[in-house]
Amino acid sequence: MASQLMDSPNPLRIAVLAHLHHPIRSPYAGGMEAHTAHLVSLLGSRGHEVTLFAKEGSEQQSARTRVQIHPVLAQSFVVNGYPDEDQRNDQHQLLDAAMDRAVQTIRAGDFDVVINNSLSPIPHAQLRGIPVLHILHTPPLPRIIAQLKTQSPDSLHRYATVSESNALAWRPWLPQLQVVSNGINLELWSTLNTTKVELGTAAWSGRITPEKGTHLAIEAAQANGLRLVIAGPIQDQEYFDNLIAPKLGERTVYAGHLDQGGLRGLIGASEVFISSPLWEEPFGLTTLEAMACGTPVAATPAGAMAELLGTTGGAIAAERSAVALGVAVEQARGMPRAVVLARAGKFTHEVMIQSYESMMNEISDEAFSTRAQR
Repeated sequence: MASQLMDSPNPLRIAVLAHLHHPIRSPYAGGMEAHTAHLVSLLGSRGHEVTLFAKEGSEQQSARTRVQIHPVLAQSFVVNGYPDEDQRNDQHQLLDAAMDRAVQTIRAGDFDVVINNSLSPIPHAQLRGIPVLHILHTPPLPRIIAQLKTQSPDSLHRYATVSESNALAWRPWLPQLQVVSNGINLELWSTLNTTKVELGTAAWSGRITPEKGTHLAIEAAQANGLRLVIAGPIQDQEYFDNLIAPKLGERTVYAGHLDQGGLRGLIGASEVFISSPLWEEPFGLTTLEAMACGTPVAATPAGAMAELLGTTGGAIAAERSAVALGVAVEQARGMPRAVVLARAGKFTHEVMIQSYESMMNEISDEAFSTRAQR
């Protein structure tokens, strides 16, 4: 079980750049927003002075931590899914302008190190000569790759990503890329001895979009005669209206966008959790949350799923189809919940934050040494 994090022996002044599509607040719009919230809270609890540059409406997890929020984009701005080239350019210009404002504020400030937790190429281009830890949460993005191709390596920049499978995709441009797996507070998620499991039930949570394969989860649950409860933000309304809503009823329920307390209760009471990504899932934070509840996972063989589950966290489907996922659901049901929880114990927030601190200390020390030599 997770232990209490101690204060850092080397507190830093840290600027954190968030992804600007959504505010950083609960209930989280997705894994990146949840990761950013946990990251700044953990850094603040370790004694670091943290400033979060994020979309307006972002909130602190705890008033006890040393975290300030610097809004750089109006909460009213909505990303519309890039429906056409002109819209994509307009949205990129607005997002880039907001990120540029954040970067200029950082350059004028007094920070020891920057954590880039965004999807923007701006920090890669405009924070050269400043200690930066870039955390890559997605497969390679064309705008960032284009920037990496045009610049020489910066000795004060370090790069990390969240899984070995995602690292493979980035390493042609970043051969020194390190892997720091996402981690969570197991004590906040474990329901092993507090929640009664309802037999014949399954849970699914995440962003409701085609690449998350919600429709596959519904078919896999139905094939096993399970009642499925779905939770998460609807980020593709057309997909939800056409492929999800018609299947809702007594045996398939949409519970809405739940906060982490609601998710813990839902997942912890379920016999199995279904994770159905159809893209190269870089990590899968909802999958880890399910394992931390002790709930076995049935997953498609996409991205980091096999890396995350191992052989004891659940079952991996033979292919990305509803039939194969249904077989994995049957295999995962009944797996020992204590064993599933033990697998989740390999992905703790202590390990994650200490790995990030080690990288930040390395580059901040290098920056100090460089300034002293000059």
